[in-house]
Amino acid sequence: MARYTSVYKSGDTPVDHLRHCLAEILQSCNFDVIYEDNDYLVAKETPGGVSFAKLVTVEVLFGKTSLSESAVDSALHMSVVVKNEELPLNINNHCRQQFNRLNRVVSSNHQVQLIESAA
Repeated sequence: MARYTSVYKSGDTPVDHLRHCLAEILQSCNFDVIYEDNDYLVAKETPGGVSFAKLVTVEVLFGKTSLSESAVDSALHMSVVVKNEELPLNINNHCRQQFNRLNRVVSSNHQVQLIESAA
């Protein structure tokens, strides 16, 4: 199973707005949101382009850790997991391509107001 993770810190953005922006980003990247909760979102790649085992699932967990008063510490954290059933036998597999594409789109979206990201 191929699995890639990234973590983002967003500025002073309400979680509802960030979740809405991310749902739009996922739709623009050919994903359908299949589950949405206050702090969790799941999207699946739209079938038709690749075999069933290569279809990618994206899981996003939103969380806020406000242990101090600084802007970075009170930022909204977003953990993203991109995975599928494909064995990652080569470095540039379909799951990795979708992961890279999603990271590019999220990083370039100004509505997300990223402070920091790590993949």
